[in-house]
Amino acid sequence: QVQLVESGGGLVQPGGSLRLSCVASGSIVSIWTMGWYRQAPGKQREQVAVITSGGSTNLADSVKGRFTISRDNAKNTVFLQMNSLKPEDTAVYYCNRLAMPPWSWGQGNQVTVSS
Repeated sequence: QVQLVESGGGLVQPGGSLRLSCVASGSIVSIWTMGWYRQAPGKQREQVAVITSGGSTNLADSVKGRFTISRDNAKNTVFLQMNSLKPEDTAVYYCNRLAMPPWSWGQGNQVTVSS
């Protein structure tokens, strides 16, 4: 069974940066298309970034130019570098594969952007 563990979130001022990490125990992230998702209070979970097994990436329009998704195969880890953070980026961030069914969702990681 695959276990997803996200880390790296926290409280940051507008304009600041954070780097999220996602480790998948029990599988190899490099063979899957992986995504970062977020869920803000009262809203549905949305996909913000995707990286394919081939390394191609795609970002939601709302984060394009500010966020970068990457992967370290040796560490079996997927990253989300978030720059120029805005208050509207406040959410719990999750990672998972895009294939159906998804793995069991991890606890997520809270990102709060506030002055």
